[in-house]
Amino acid sequence: MKLQQLTDVLRTYEIKNEGNPDILQIEMDSREVQEGTLFFCIPGYTVDGHDYAHQAVKSGAVAVVAERELPQLDVPTIIVRDIKRAMARIANLFYQDPTSSLHLIGVTGTNGKTTVTHLLEQIMRDGKKKTGLIGTMYTKIGDQQLNTQNTTPESITLQKRFKEMVDAEVDTALMEVSSHALHLGRVRGCDFNVAVFTNLTPDHLNYHETMEAYMYAKGLLFAQLGNRYSNDKVAIFNCDDQATNELLNMTTVDAITYGIKNHADVMAKDIQISSNGTTFMLSAFQEEIEINMKLIGMFSVYNALAAASAALVSGIPLETVKESLESVEGVAGRFEPVDAGQDYTVIVDYAHTSDSLENVLTTVKEFAKGNISVVVGCGGDRDRTKRPVMAEIATKYADHAIFTSDNPRSEDPKQILDDMVTGLAAQNFSVCLDRKDAIYQAVNQAQKNDILVIAGKGHETYQIIGSKTIHFDDREVAKQAIEERV
Repeated sequence: MKLQQLTDVLRTYEIKNEGNPDILQIEMDSREVQEGTLFFCIPGYTVDGHDYAHQAVKSGAVAVVAERELPQLDVPTIIVRDIKRAMARIANLFYQDPTSSLHLIGVTGTNGKTTVTHLLEQIMRDGKKKTGLIGTMYTKIGDQQLNTQNTTPESITLQKRFKEMVDAEVDTALMEVSSHALHLGRVRGCDFNVAVFTNLTPDHLNYHETMEAYMYAKGLLFAQLGNRYSNDKVAIFNCDDQATNELLNMTTVDAITYGIKNHADVMAKDIQISSNGTTFMLSAFQEEIEINMKLIGMFSVYNALAAASAALVSGIPLETVKESLESVEGVAGRFEPVDAGQDYTVIVDYAHTSDSLENVLTTVKEFAKGNISVVVGCGGDRDRTKRPVMAEIATKYADHAIFTSDNPRSEDPKQILDDMVTGLAAQNFSVCLDRKDAIYQAVNQAQKNDILVIAGKGHETYQIIGSKTIHFDDREVAKQAIEERV
């Protein structure tokens, strides 16, 4: 594709060093540049792509898109006001508008995105659809699994992945859509057919600053469904969440609701939760069917309702939805048991917000026969306001809490823990700076029929300390601690 074909979609820009080279690939990472690349100079939080433009040209970039003039650059340079907006537009054209060939379902909300997309993946596959998935844990194209850095990648990566899905004959794509991605414009050009809202609770306030701004960012997904009525566009909302009333005002397309407490289009009734799973009656569009899931907890019911709603409006039969929900064993790092033959229960969960931690601990209390303990921390360089709230919830619902490190990043781990416990009235906690030691301590204190919840990291296989990323998996450490004790 010629450079001019790509720049023709931009209404305003300035060009330095006229030329119209063939563009063979597009990149925003100078390390990925090869001969024939169009390079985007993206300003980041720690580095600025403009500083790598000359290196990109040396590596084979034949043109550059930037937000300012770059002296001594001898290739065509396209200067734009908003480079991320321009990048999304060009990436969409370069990869041939791939989402127009997909049934695309986006899931947004503070908690539940990963579980809902994985439930949908199972349902869609059982419904004879070929799926792709983009989310926190990985990207999947059919059965091929790729690593991912962000919950929702930058537009240039996103469009590339969607094009790979189209080339692999995927027909249904499922995507976790983060508030950051929406606010930063990463999903511009993505033609969503169904948008799902799970819930809104305090998180990422270091970035959004207020809950109103956080909700607005989530609402962009629904606003971007378009302003005309279309039979293939549907917005799905959790009507038990107070943010839904405001979010409903942000969309024009048909809206479907799900819930438990308030009347909704899709509802769960007669819910029974045990240590072995959850049973409920699923009522949807004048049909009812009994669901016996292996997933545990009220939050799992909400996730199942969200997935069921999206599947049903996508044309999947209710019977298929039932079979799929009942077949799912679980999602990695989401209420995941660690069993090494011990006579107490160990559960690893990704709960890293106050609401998700409360959900997990209240669920455990419903079937606990012994004491409940929890190992939990708070991430560094993230929302500091939730730290004391997390500690308060841990000590309220657990018999004992151990506060420890959880990706301290550039912050002093001790300061993070001080933020958690300062002003905490409860006394049923201890502090252990080293996460491995904290898990060992909790395992060694566990007695028969007790339940230990290790919260915050879930599926993650790393710990970020300073500028270093080291291997660390709560599940591996817990299993090792149990086996050494036995």
